[in-house]
Amino acid sequence: MSVVEVTYFSDLLCVWAYVSQARIDAVKEKFGDSVRIKHRFCSVFGDTVGQINSTWKDKGGYEGFNLHLRHVAERFPHIEVHPEIWLKTRPLTSASPHLFMKAVQVWDHESGAIGNKSEPSIFDQVTWALRCAFFRDCRDISHWEIQCQIAEGLGADIGAIEKLIHSGAAFARLAADYQDADKMRIEGSPSLVLNEGRQKLYGNVGFRLMDANIQELFRAPRADEASWC
Repeated sequence: MSVVEVTYFSDLLCVWAYVSQARIDAVKEKFGDSVRIKHRFCSVFGDTVGQINSTWKDKGGYEGFNLHLRHVAERFPHIEVHPEIWLKTRPLTSASPHLFMKAVQVWDHESGAIGNKSEPSIFDQVTWALRCAFFRDCRDISHWEIQCQIAEGLGADIGAIEKLIHSGAAFARLAADYQDADKMRIEGSPSLVLNEGRQKLYGNVGFRLMDANIQELFRAPRADEASWC
């Protein structure tokens, strides 16, 4: 059976990645093991103060960004956004939770949990829990204590995760994600890369478009033949 590989770049503090998780779940439900999604991170909110001050400087700053996110939530009833998002809680960076999650990803893989297709891996569960903790519950997921609390509650081995960070292994994986995002010219979060980089879907992309691109790849075009999508 042919397998389509999809590389999925996102930033944990990006609302569009939060919105798109339901579509990623729908892809997994429809295609099962015939689609392999590789989760990686890109840096959009690596410096949140700089990001907000530059992008939203003339649009109301944090208050304007808060209003924008609440309007997004009104359009997508499957997500919840705390009314005081970015007002009550202002994470300084997404790099901290990204580093933590790379350690979780390595540990999850080495522990064999990723091979269990009957339920989401601990990596998937913790990733979603962190997004919900920030957007829905207005918790600062850039803090180590909150990361540990959430991950441990879902069965992660915090001791093993900490060792992977201290050893540099998690740093190396995160650096590779960021570097590859630059090499692939990833424009932002979320971004899906298919067909060995020939197809890229960026931003608020609906499930039907994802489905069409994946279905086209099952047609198995030759290496020198461009996909129709």
